Amino acid sequence: MKNKILLIIFLVSLISSIIILSTNHGNSNFCGIDEKGGCNAVQNSKYASFFGINNSIYGIFIFAMLSILTFSQMQKPIKNKQLLIDSAVILGFIIALYFIFLQIFILKTFCKYCLIIDGLMILAFLLVILGEIKKNKK
Repeated sequence: MKNKILLIIFLVSLISSIIILSTNHGNSNFCGIDEKGGCNAVQNSKYASFFGINNSIYGIFIFAMLSILTFSQMQKPIKNKQLLIDSAVILGFIIALYFIFLQIFILKTFCKYCLIIDGLMILAFLLVILGEIKKNKK
């Protein structure tokens, strides 16, 4: 059940990353045509890329890989695959907290699609932690 929910989280995050990337190419309809803050402000900030690559491109790649990996784990469970998925979720949780911090305290504006991804990564983290607690009780 955990991996089914994680797969949904990764797919929604993948779609959100694609939407964010589309807003970077002049298509701001998703964020509001005249929006001066929010998505546009976040996506045009110096925090919108890492090593010269837009964060949404990383998101597309990572969430696509995690979706494939999670689907594969659902079909043929292997302990190391689950460990990789869980580790990626923990790292994603830390990154999500960082991006939320940036939006609240540094940029002082919010990108709704970024927040969807960040919120879903927090939810995924809680699923992983609760799964570990449940597993350790057995």
